[in-house]
Amino acid sequence: MARPKGLIRQILDARAQARRREEAELRRLHQLAMAEERKAAAEHHRRAKQAESAAKRAEAQRLREQNKAGRLAEQAARAAEQRQRADQRRREADERSRTQQAAAVRRAVEAAEDERKSSEAQFRTAAVAGKLDAFARLLLDRNRSAAAATLELDGALRHGGGQALVECLQRVLARSRYPEGMSCRVAARYEPNPRELLVEYEFPPQSVVPTVTAYRYGKAKGMQPVPRKDAETKELYGDLLARLTLRTLAEAFAATPPDAVTGIVFNGYVSTKDKATGQDVRPLLISINADRERFALVQLDEPQLDPVLCLRQHLNAIVSPHPYDLEPVRPVVSFDLSKYKFVDEMDVVAGLDSRPDLLHLKPVEFEHLIRQLFEKIGMKSWVTQASKDEGVDAVAVNGDPIVGGLCIIQAKRWSKIVGVESVHALAGVMEHKRAAKGVLVVTSWVGKASRDFAYANGRIEIIEGRHLKSLLKEHLNIDVLISLPTRPPGWSDADLT
Repeated sequence: MARPKGLIRQILDARAQARRREEAELRRLHQLAMAEERKAAAEHHRRAKQAESAAKRAEAQRLREQNKAGRLAEQAARAAEQRQRADQRRREADERSRTQQAAAVRRAVEAAEDERKSSEAQFRTAAVAGKLDAFARLLLDRNRSAAAATLELDGALRHGGGQALVECLQRVLARSRYPEGMSCRVAARYEPNPRELLVEYEFPPQSVVPTVTAYRYGKAKGMQPVPRKDAETKELYGDLLARLTLRTLAEAFAATPPDAVTGIVFNGYVSTKDKATGQDVRPLLISINADRERFALVQLDEPQLDPVLCLRQHLNAIVSPHPYDLEPVRPVVSFDLSKYKFVDEMDVVAGLDSRPDLLHLKPVEFEHLIRQLFEKIGMKSWVTQASKDEGVDAVAVNGDPIVGGLCIIQAKRWSKIVGVESVHALAGVMEHKRAAKGVLVVTSWVGKASRDFAYANGRIEIIEGRHLKSLLKEHLNIDVLISLPTRPPGWSDADLT
């Protein structure tokens, strides 16, 4: 019975040992598993730590980069702000510089403008003084070479008559030099019987005399003229006209032959506007009949010579008492129309046919037709009485003081040539009446001798039939016929029909 118990024990012990070995194995496996688990946990922890560390490092790196980017941005912002401030300072500096430069330029320009205007004021003042000095030197600066033209004028008179002398004299006077704003505008006529020269001179207007004495410039008021006293301005103008008169007389006497011109009738006019009417007027301010011998006593180069006093007291000139105010005077020589007996005017034009024949008109009708023609041209005309008219059919006056004057008209309603004796007769009447001009109006024609005589006389004009026909058409709008029996030399059929 003891053996089985041992076997069982053995079995039980074996089982117990196997169980212990199994438990030990389990414990070992459990320990291995635990160890593995701890190792895995440790690895996991380690990796987690690593991941955390990497995350922290990444975060730290990100923060560093962010901080760096922030610092860079701040630096860029600071740099941009600095640049902006620098640009602003530079712009402000540039603006200050430009402002300063502009101010400097403006000051320089203002200074230059002030200097220019001051210089201009001085220049204007000097110009005024120079102009008055030129006025004062008019007599000293006269054309002293005029005397060299005496032989030329003497030859012109002998070969071409009075008109040639006048034309030559006008060329001599035109060589005179005058101050700025003035010129020598002279018309003349020669009277051979009294050996006189009629000179009509165009004076400069009052505006030629400066109404200021000087110019001053100041920054506050600018350019300011210093006005001249009215009395001084008027005195200067009167003195200027007197000097121009004496100068013209001196040059005319010097240029003309003494045996041909013993005296000069001088009339000085000025063209202006009548302030009361606005009409053109031409008052006579100085009129003088100067004798050559008496004028030769005047010392024109004497500085103390008073031109106005010389004219009034020595030469007995008629001088306007107030020339600046254009107060006119009466001329020493005028046209006396009272010696002519005039007939009542007749309107011939109104009673004419559409195409009248000049040769069919009555003599008085033809004379009045000529009168109306001259009036239409611009002259005042009268027809004289048929009896004792001394060869004068009509009288006309041109009011122009330079080229005007008394005009004697002879009208010949002839159908044949008008001989040279008619031209000679007209010249004789002109000299007797002291007329400025003579006009011979004929319905026919004249010969070469008549034309040559008229040209040599210089003051006679001949109007032949064809010229008369064109004048009547132009001025009176009358288309006339001239029924001459024969056509004159050089005429065409249109000249007659």
